[in-house]
Amino acid sequence: MPYDDLRHFVETLEESGQLLRVHDEVALEPDLGAAGNALGRFGERAPALWFDNLRGFPGARVVMNVHGSWANHALALGLPPGTPVREQVEEFGRRWDTFPVPVERRADAPFLENGVEGEDVDIFGILPLFRLNDADGGFYLDKAAVVSRDPDRPDDFGQQNVGTYRLQVIGKRRLTVIPVAVHDLGRHIAAAESRGEDLPIAIALGNEPSIPIVAGMPIAGGDSEFEMSGALRGAPAPITAAPATGLDVPWGAEVVIEGVVEARQRVHEGPFGEFTGQYSGGRRVPVVRVDRISYRTRPIFEVLYLGTPWTEIDYLMGPSTCLPVLKELRESFPQVRAVNAMYTHGLLTIVSTGTPYGGFAHAVGVRTATTRHGLGYCKVVVVVDDFVDPFDLPRVMWAISTKVDPGRDVIRLPSMSITPADPGSSPQGISDKLVIDATTPVFPDQRGEYATPVRDLADADAWFERLAALRGAAAAGAPGEGSRR
Repeated sequence: MPYDDLRHFVETLEESGQLLRVHDEVALEPDLGAAGNALGRFGERAPALWFDNLRGFPGARVVMNVHGSWANHALALGLPPGTPVREQVEEFGRRWDTFPVPVERRADAPFLENGVEGEDVDIFGILPLFRLNDADGGFYLDKAAVVSRDPDRPDDFGQQNVGTYRLQVIGKRRLTVIPVAVHDLGRHIAAAESRGEDLPIAIALGNEPSIPIVAGMPIAGGDSEFEMSGALRGAPAPITAAPATGLDVPWGAEVVIEGVVEARQRVHEGPFGEFTGQYSGGRRVPVVRVDRISYRTRPIFEVLYLGTPWTEIDYLMGPSTCLPVLKELRESFPQVRAVNAMYTHGLLTIVSTGTPYGGFAHAVGVRTATTRHGLGYCKVVVVVDDFVDPFDLPRVMWAISTKVDPGRDVIRLPSMSITPADPGSSPQGISDKLVIDATTPVFPDQRGEYATPVRDLADADAWFERLAALRGAAAAGAPGEGSRR
């Protein structure tokens, strides 16, 4: 059954050996940020962390790294924790194809247990806030589902956006938010400000595991993230109306913050340790006035540590960056087999494709850099043959090392748009892009010595299965085929 709230998923993580509880007393700073940073050293089976003994904040609970490994990501999708990455991406795509799945509206949301309004709002008294990295400019809510609606069509469910945006706490009832102009929230703020109006907003913290995934997905405008959540869950997403704004929010949220983005108000924000492994910030951004906070009794504060990859955000965003690029490419090039856009949100993207004629892979690479997601992220694109798995990095490196002619297979695209978070962009948000064609030359490109490749032997697959079974038996301490005389 799909998860309806974060607590249910935390129980599943623990039952699967993917939750580590820390009951010793710890300091909010520097212990929690350091623990989050250390998780990256555990690799693809890193656990989630649970803290319930926080110095100076009795009764508080913090959970980190909920999506922060391929094992955890698989469990979020209801898959076995050992499911290979490629299979997770493929299953993600199959579920995407079931979109849209209508929502389920529910009453009596758990977060209605407690509430404060107006001048009684004090976010510091509800959440155990802490800085993730030592040079952060303040406290951040970095794993929230931010809900807004197009002010020109406030009653249109399809014009409601659910996104993840950077939120800095600057006062007991004041936050900042960074909207990107081309994203839905940016457009909603601009539309409201054009009339001198505030924009109602709801911020849901501590959600069931499909919500952080869809909140970061680059889906088309007008498509509902809640209906995409239903597709990923395999069942309708439970939602409810937030009490102050009426905006739709996840039914199982731990905390719901409501207020408005104040029209034409800007303050300085940052810096913040970003997914690129560099600090960004130092900009003037919109301000959120908080008018109400609703929360479960002893709410679980879910935090996402991010810094030098890989961290939780890379697992969380991985499949949802691969699939949009793949689907858009296949509209023009059905020969495209797979896309691996998991490296720093796709700043490096690997595409495998068939090549019906010479020069075809060049076109695929250029198109990758100009897809909806690629415009902001695909800075370096590597194109490989369709028999090269783009998730198999040793094979990708083999293709680059043996098939690339730097004089003809490296294409520079000058002065392209890129995410302002890219530390290499100059001016910010502008960068050259690079396409590397690492495919085998085909007619009329007949250069090189590629006519007699070494191919996998016919019985290799059968032997792989046989050896894998032997290895599994040996690891389990059971007699295998190799023990027979």
